[in-house]
Amino acid sequence: MEGRVPYDDFPVVFLPPYESPPAWVPPHELGFNIRGGKASQLGIFISKVIPDSDAHRAGLQEGDQVLSVNDVDFQDIEHSKAVEILKTAREITMRVRYFPYNYQRQKERTVH
Repeated sequence: MEGRVPYDDFPVVFLPPYESPPAWVPPHELGFNIRGGKASQLGIFISKVIPDSDAHRAGLQEGDQVLSVNDVDFQDIEHSKAVEILKTAREITMRVRYFPYNYQRQKERTVH
């Protein structure tokens, strides 16, 4: 065993705890952002659509009110729950309506 370094001479290294990967991560971004929710009392709205994304090609636009996603009513839903549904769905079927009046009211009421 000549030339070997005794174990006691190696530095001690602490590794971070193991974290399991998420159950499923969508392969791509949704292509849009939302704002609003139950706290705003005005609903969930599309606040940004990324150009050339699937959302853009599907015709979504800023100011669209999201009425439902995969048969889940979005008219009285918490923002965090809406995000969870959108990010974990493998396929998305949305009902929207262009409703810029309430979207503008919501933007005015947002506290920065």
